[in-house]
Amino acid sequence: VQLQASGGGLVQAGGSLRLSCAASGSIFRADAMRWYRQTPGKERDLVATISKVGITNYVDSVKGRFTISRDTAKDTVDLQMNSLKPEDTAVYYCNGDFSRYYGRNFWGQGTQVTVSS
Repeated sequence: VQLQASGGGLVQAGGSLRLSCAASGSIFRADAMRWYRQTPGKERDLVATISKVGITNYVDSVKGRFTISRDTAKDTVDLQMNSLKPEDTAVYYCNGDFSRYYGRNFWGQGTQVTVSS
């Protein structure tokens, strides 16, 4: 499974970005897809999850601002980020839980999101 993240960039506070995670023909096999973020010197933190049946969960700090969605036809998982804050600045990673099919999780490469104040 290969996951390819894209869509990061530089945006002013209050702006929006849409991240996309493209999978190699595998989204339908995932039990869950997640977005994480990481800042220098800190652990990678979970931001949002979407289950196989479309149930979503978010960390409190992004609730109401971020939306995770999955398009099995396009084989992508997106993270729409609105009302961005400087504290959202991080490298964002997508993760796929393919435990049932492949016995492990897979990570995409990170995409940098920078929010200026």
